[in-house]
Amino acid sequence: MASRVIPVEVFDLVVFGATGDLARRKILPGLYLRFLAGQILPECRIIGAARGELSPGDFREMVAAAIAEFVPPARRQDEAIEGFLDRLCYIAIDATGEIGWSELKREIRGDVIQAFYFSVTPALFGAIAERLRAHDIAGPGARIVVEKPFGHDLASARALNATLARHFDESQIYRIDHYLGKETVQNLMAVRFANILFEPLWKSEYIDHVQITVAETVGVNGRGAYYDKSGAMRDMVQNHIMQLLCLIAMEPPYHFDPDAVRDEKLKVIRALDPVRPEDIVRGQYLAGQGGAGYLEDVESAASRTESYIALKVNISNWRWKGTPFYLRTGKRLRARESEIAITFKEPPHSIFDDHRGWRDNVLVIRLQPDEGINLKVMIKEPGPGGMRLVQVPLDMSFAEALGDAAEDAPDAYERLIMDVIRGNQTLFMRGDEVEAAWAWTDPVIEGWESRGEKPQPYDAGTSGPEDALMLMHRDGRRWREIRA
Repeated sequence: MASRVIPVEVFDLVVFGATGDLARRKILPGLYLRFLAGQILPECRIIGAARGELSPGDFREMVAAAIAEFVPPARRQDEAIEGFLDRLCYIAIDATGEIGWSELKREIRGDVIQAFYFSVTPALFGAIAERLRAHDIAGPGARIVVEKPFGHDLASARALNATLARHFDESQIYRIDHYLGKETVQNLMAVRFANILFEPLWKSEYIDHVQITVAETVGVNGRGAYYDKSGAMRDMVQNHIMQLLCLIAMEPPYHFDPDAVRDEKLKVIRALDPVRPEDIVRGQYLAGQGGAGYLEDVESAASRTESYIALKVNISNWRWKGTPFYLRTGKRLRARESEIAITFKEPPHSIFDDHRGWRDNVLVIRLQPDEGINLKVMIKEPGPGGMRLVQVPLDMSFAEALGDAAEDAPDAYERLIMDVIRGNQTLFMRGDEVEAAWAWTDPVIEGWESRGEKPQPYDAGTSGPEDALMLMHRDGRRWREIRA
């Protein structure tokens, strides 16, 4: 099954921070892959902008090296790489000064789609937005892409929103969360809203609980200075995991339309109950498995920042009242794994005498690795000797079911950048959605800070702190095993 690729219109895309790590690892290789797929027309142009003094040739060499490092060998084609590099140019720009802006104005065309990717620290968002307007570079239909972290708390998120709103309309602002670009995350909406099979059961009457897990095997990986100021709650829960929760819990929108989808996500966030202190477990990884501990990685023996967090969350609305959502994420855990598990309740009455093999029905949506969907159901165990029940999976791997279409599917950054060019904001966060998420997150953080709580140590290569197990055990439930 081949995927259908439709070229987008002619555009000029400016990547601010073009020599940075994100641009080298994701943005520029992703654009090359879209060019290889025939989605970027030859008339399109990609303009790198950063402080460093590079010649256009130096920049092209840097991009070629990034493609060689981050693009699979099978998709590195010399002719396509040369064609992509021909689309590139570079301008040295001072984001907070005046150097380079007049040169950028000369390069940008006024009769094509204009997009500006802010792959820089949020502290520079306002300065860049202001200069794009002051120098009359961004036209009335221009689009800007801003990376997370979008704020450190509610006050800073509001300040950032206000800064951008002084120069751009909300319809022009694309707040990117790469989790929303993952194929499986988008399939959450397809599974829910394109199949009548699940909708009658998608409520607290039939669902016992929901688990959302985002587990990583790596530590802070050189991001210690940044990570120690954010922690797992700010870095993962407030954005990535919040978005997954919203897609699971939201009501059907009236149409697959950007504002209709985001309106329903916003309702979920506003319905979240405050989290009780006893429903929070925080941890820090210890040294082990050939790696340093968290305190060594961030070079702060007194740090109280969490590298792991588990939460029990409740949603106060008609659909979900009484069904808890258990969220957990952490670094240096047993395996790299992201999944959503929806556990259904037992039948109200069993006609079978032997319950020894009984298990709940579970719908598991695997985000990584091995993206797919798994539904666990009860059947009779083969053989004589009565009705013995056993749980088996109805398993669908995207790679196996969709073949080449799954293999060739664009990654999150490729898809989201093309959505920017198309002007489709469905998979991007709206300003009020970001602020609502911080309004729920801030009291949780303020609570443990006021109580002076320290994160619990946990061994690297495990599933996290012991108390996280008790978070569910006291409710008569268990975390799904993080597979090694």
